[in-house]
Amino acid sequence: MFVDKLPHIPTLHGFHIVNGVLKPKSLQIGMFFKKWKFHRDLPATPVFAYGVSKHKATVPGPTIEAVYGVSTYVTWRNHLPSSHILPWDPTISPAIAKRGGIPTVVHLHGGIHEPSSDGNADSWFTAGFKETGTKWTKPTYHYVNKQQPGNMWYHDHAAGLTRVNLLAGLLGAYILRHSSVETPLNLPTGREFDRPLIVFDRSFRKDGSIYMNATGNNPTIHPQWQPEYFGDAIVVNGKAWPRLTVRRRKYRFRIINASNARFFRFFFSNGLDFIVIGSDSAYLAKPVSTKSVLLAPSEIVDVVVDFSKSTSKTAILANNAPYPYPSGDPVTDENSKVMKFTIKHKSETDTSSMPTKLVQYPHADVSKSVRTRYIAMFEYVSSADEPTHLYINGLPYNAPVTETPKIGTSEVWEVINLTEDNHPLHIHLGLFKVLEQTALVETEKFTDCMTEKNDAVKCQISKYARGNKTAVTAHERGWKNVFKMMPGHVTKILVRFSYVHSNESYYSFDATQEPGYVYHCHILDHEDNMMMRPFEMVK
Repeated sequence: MFVDKLPHIPTLHGFHIVNGVLKPKSLQIGMFFKKWKFHRDLPATPVFAYGVSKHKATVPGPTIEAVYGVSTYVTWRNHLPSSHILPWDPTISPAIAKRGGIPTVVHLHGGIHEPSSDGNADSWFTAGFKETGTKWTKPTYHYVNKQQPGNMWYHDHAAGLTRVNLLAGLLGAYILRHSSVETPLNLPTGREFDRPLIVFDRSFRKDGSIYMNATGNNPTIHPQWQPEYFGDAIVVNGKAWPRLTVRRRKYRFRIINASNARFFRFFFSNGLDFIVIGSDSAYLAKPVSTKSVLLAPSEIVDVVVDFSKSTSKTAILANNAPYPYPSGDPVTDENSKVMKFTIKHKSETDTSSMPTKLVQYPHADVSKSVRTRYIAMFEYVSSADEPTHLYINGLPYNAPVTETPKIGTSEVWEVINLTEDNHPLHIHLGLFKVLEQTALVETEKFTDCMTEKNDAVKCQISKYARGNKTAVTAHERGWKNVFKMMPGHVTKILVRFSYVHSNESYYSFDATQEPGYVYHCHILDHEDNMMMRPFEMVK
């Protein structure tokens, strides 16, 4: 461990500066098959990588930096080979190209933009756009960048193939900056002191190739699909267990959990604090100091770490989250360590500061909610008690739309987790605040009723949602786009279908156009096996 330096991820600017004025920019980003060195002692690994060329393609892909109010256009180009480098399962309704090739499509996670640029799972395309999915829209996506400043990430989103395409390397960070909002905060800035940390787990064969079990847990039903993928090695910015030498001053880390299924509970071996300034794609109202951060797949936490407070010369960024979370195996020596920081002895002059207040967005006003929806999470098992598939509200992904929110409104969603897993629920387009988490009582009885009737009201949910309440963690009380739905609980959220940084009750684009949006579990193995539902916005 800790033999490779933490690499800087290449940056692409999503804007031009012409005579001192910011202008929209068009980018051409391809997906390439190449080899990538994850570790000094491991042979180069065949991967799929994003980049402006095969030579410049990286894992993770280049970080796109955009500016508020200035559009970024990206033409995503598929240069992948005819067959996949990983095993995939044809029985979970994946995108399949009739004439060969690997279907891909890109979703900007956390982005607020038109449906035709959202990367719908059925908007996939193969190399040279020779074949496209049933909901394919256009080759060039338009990111309007008119939302609150913060952190996002882009990744593959092809139906039934998301888990293998991300495992192969198709992911990258996207940062939206807003100088008039952020400059007064005086947070750490610059390439050295403000860095994305994109964390994921992988297993490798001795020849360097990515290892993924080719046999399913129910091979007579799904020959390859397994309910969760876990890797032995922890990778940060494309290197397994890297190291970074830091000065005794404040650093900003934008940490993205890009794993398929692994939760991380991050902490420092020497007791350093995380000062949380943002969650997912939005700033918090004020900084929150904490010793540990639990991050589900796809969640983002924006933190400042002050290494001048360290009493030791080194600090290990560590992990102690069981897998699967929350009741799985304890961590091992390998997956309990993330990366190592070596802290210079000399004291530093640090011109950055930690403000007492950050960015104030509207409170979650439940009284303005126009309706309540019940969102139930189901897992189905075989006669051997092994998972076969997962549904939301008892429906597969390709069933007709049942949710049609109105633009400019807020809704209460009561998310009922009837499974034993914690499911990170991600809602495209919308932002939400978590209001409360309530344990179910007589869970088995309520689950039986829901399995039969699939109706929370008819099953008298108020009779069962009266157990202990779990407080929402302080640094997760801001506006989010993904949250951990506790097993055996009802999690109440207020979803807002408009911008949160302004009083506008409409978007700067037509959110009602096809192919609409989706919401889903962001454990990719679940999402790929039907734990995703479409929704359509109405005026």
